[in-house]
Amino acid sequence: MRSSPLHAHGPRLRSRVASLGLLVALPGCGNAVYAIAATSASRNLEQAREVGAESLAPYEFYYAEEHLEKAQSEAAEADYGDARILAHESKTYAKKAIEVAHTSRRGAEP
Repeated sequence: MRSSPLHAHGPRLRSRVASLGLLVALPGCGNAVYAIAATSASRNLEQAREVGAESLAPYEFYYAEEHLEKAQSEAAEADYGDARILAHESKTYAKKAIEVAHTSRRGAEP
């Protein structure tokens, strides 16, 4: 029975081959990571809409909305790194919009 070339050169070569395989596979993960970030941002933006953030926290709401749209545009061009960053920023501002909307509602109650 013949041994494979990886076994002949030992664990060091196997480690290098595994590392190379990981580096080759990483760029393919960008789409998945972006998709998770965009889905989360979209959910938060929808929650912000439901609590009336469009009128109660317009700056935060529209900032989040525009960043999500730009993230989608970047993803369409396969620029997943920038798309992920923009989606994360969208999520952050959507959460801020929700907080501002809740605070505005509490301040308006007698």
